[in-house]
Amino acid sequence: MFRQPSLGLAEVAWRWSFGFAAVIVSLLAVREYLNTLSVTNRDLLLLRTRQPTLVSEAIARIFHGSAPRAVIAFIVLAVGLALIWVWIASVGRTVTLRRILELFRDSSAQSGMRLGAMAELHFMRVAVSIGAVLAGIAAFLISARISTPQNPSPGSVVLIFFTLLFFIGAAWSFLNWVLSLSSIFVVTEGRNGFRAVSRAVSFLRDHSGAVLVTGTWFGLSHLTLFVVTSSMVAFPLAFAQILPPAMVLGGVLLILLLYFAAADFLYVGRLTSLVAILEATPIIDLAVSPSPQPVLPSTREESGKVDQDELILGDRPE
Repeated sequence: MFRQPSLGLAEVAWRWSFGFAAVIVSLLAVREYLNTLSVTNRDLLLLRTRQPTLVSEAIARIFHGSAPRAVIAFIVLAVGLALIWVWIASVGRTVTLRRILELFRDSSAQSGMRLGAMAELHFMRVAVSIGAVLAGIAAFLISARISTPQNPSPGSVVLIFFTLLFFIGAAWSFLNWVLSLSSIFVVTEGRNGFRAVSRAVSFLRDHSGAVLVTGTWFGLSHLTLFVVTSSMVAFPLAFAQILPPAMVLGGVLLILLLYFAAADFLYVGRLTSLVAILEATPIIDLAVSPSPQPVLPSTREESGKVDQDELILGDRPE
């Protein structure tokens, strides 16, 4: 992270490119959706009264019947952002890993770009994320059926929902991390999507201790960064009543951007450490390896005499 800051800058470049593109596309989609809504003079009059009841009535009239358009806009936006992310992430991750691999081996020994195999992994990550979202919706629907008007139990609903949400989030995080780890073997060994996932599982089994230690240290570093950032965000918020709102919001956004940049640098460091574990020369344990047996000189060479009991050709019977 410190010797090769260009790796972290490259990670920031492709991640933030997608982030800015997602924000711009989302804002354009919201603007186009709002342009489809019809606002009458009566609605404007109710909104200008600033009375909560009249304002809510006007908002309900404005958005009445627009749910299908909102669903279609959300689906189109989600599909578009998913395709953009798959393309940008495939190119960015391939370039970053090839540069990392140059630190451990000759560039001529690397395989090609293999963007198709990298795109397979990122499509899997999109599918896993969609499955997690659907599982979260299912968990909400299941937990909501616990409480009935005859037997209300909001506490049980909240407990069951967050318990299911925790397990769904843990499963999604693990699968997403395995798929992210699999991208290493697309570049280092030239494997396709499913073979790279199988190789990643074997790598975790063979180097579980080293991977666990690496993940622990980088996890603690990320946690420390999060705590420090949370403390720094409270500083501009403390001047919210003194400074203009735009200045306070700008300070918060600046701190958040610095946090995201530092998190990307940490991710590159963790990725490089995993490549280092993969490319490390295996250590031979001399205590376990068999020691070579010493070669003892023969009796003939040691004494310089011929053993009288040893048979020679002349002693063989006819």
